[in-house]
Amino acid sequence: MTALTVLADEFKAPGPQELFDLPAIGGVAWLTKPVLLAILSSIIVIVFCWSAFAKPKIVPRGVQNVAEYGYMFVRDQVARPFLGKDADRWMGLLLTLFFMIWVWNLMGVIPFIQFPVASHIAFPAVLAITIYVIKVYLGVKHQGPIGYFKNMMFPPGLPKPIYVLLAPIEFLSNMIIAPFTHAVRLFANMFAGHMLLAFFSMVGFWFLFEQLTPLGAPIGVLGVVMTIVFTGFELFIQFLQAFLFAMLAAMYIGNSLHPDH
Repeated sequence: MTALTVLADEFKAPGPQELFDLPAIGGVAWLTKPVLLAILSSIIVIVFCWSAFAKPKIVPRGVQNVAEYGYMFVRDQVARPFLGKDADRWMGLLLTLFFMIWVWNLMGVIPFIQFPVASHIAFPAVLAITIYVIKVYLGVKHQGPIGYFKNMMFPPGLPKPIYVLLAPIEFLSNMIIAPFTHAVRLFANMFAGHMLLAFFSMVGFWFLFEQLTPLGAPIGVLGVVMTIVFTGFELFIQFLQAFLFAMLAAMYIGNSLHPDH
């Protein structure tokens, strides 16, 4: 037990600084591992979509077949419920968001890469700000500047005194909290998942390879088992967060196009 206590004291869990404060590559301040992975993800999505849809066949096969399943999923589960007849017009944006974020997230479980791009807040923030700008632009364009804020802050059918409290809450929720949570939801899930995977994998490596002892070995095995379990769970979360981000984007755009819904 004393030996195990000593080993536990020597073990240092990975912290945010070690995992996320990554050095610049080649002395270029902006060129870091997340940036390279974001560029790689863009190339993967472009090549995938180009291979699938550049010369589509009537009977889809191979990559086109896989891409069409993804297209139908985004169309039926993300675009149509919130955009209705305008769904097809926005499929390019929504499909790109879904695949891009999914590939970003999958980078966190690919061996030797193991870093989810969305765990750096800058990347989800850029996407969320882009959707925010589109939402406000469409709202003002289709409802007028006065109508947009009126529909947002003064929903019909409520007693007028309630608007004194409701109007500022709706303004704050739609204009500030919504874009903030849109980015942070994706970031926080990827950040926390990466921390958990790094911790349990480090426990397994430390107690099974760095400092193997009879007392420490069961803890190392537990670390390996938990790493496997959390990797499977993380794969589900990675898909779910890509879906939720695209779904919220569709909802925000739909609310700007169709305020009555």
